[in-house]
Amino acid sequence: MTRHCPTIVTFSGIDGAGKTTQINCVSAHLMDQGYRVTRVSFWDDVAVWAKLRAGVSLAVFRKEPKSSGHPALRNDKNVRTWYLELIRSAFYLLDTLSLCRVVSRLRSPGHDFIIFDRYLYDQLAQIRSRGWLARAYIRALVGLAPKPEAAFLLDASPDEAFARKPEYPLDFMYGYRRAFLSLCTFVPQIIVVAPSSVEKMQDQILEHVSERADLVVESIASA
Repeated sequence: MTRHCPTIVTFSGIDGAGKTTQINCVSAHLMDQGYRVTRVSFWDDVAVWAKLRAGVSLAVFRKEPKSSGHPALRNDKNVRTWYLELIRSAFYLLDTLSLCRVVSRLRSPGHDFIIFDRYLYDQLAQIRSRGWLARAYIRALVGLAPKPEAAFLLDASPDEAFARKPEYPLDFMYGYRRAFLSLCTFVPQIIVVAPSSVEKMQDQILEHVSERADLVVESIASA
């Protein structure tokens, strides 16, 4: 068996940005090339007590009533209070430690690529980074978490994303997008994929992933 460190590829972005579509494309492309690909869902496979947290959120923060022909919208991420920020920050630290364990377990000769559907960055986008303490906390978690070789942030028009996936109020989606883009301050290596057609975004992503695949081949050859 070859010995090399698997390449971590992550996809982040607002709901409806097209992450699942691009992940399916990249995974299929790499597997067609003969690479061993493992997909990880951050919420299902990494987040601590994910089902409990989801259940509590749905019970406490009920969906907003239907209006203007739209379905009922979620009302959990967009609730901002100091005590919720504190609770979320504690969970994000636990999620970061869990992420370290998951990545450590997957860094084995049996994997060439580990593709994450969402990453720690999606959690950090929910922290208000205006105060120095919040910024220091974000930097601490970024420093603790494993560094992806390719971290994609799929940018998207909030209106188009909402049309594809009307899950959260539109005004929240605008602020959520700004929070994601501000992550570049803390994670300069994030690759922002500008809003475009599915095919153009796919080409840009595959170009970056192909560069990483070439490095995997070189690593295997030199092992």
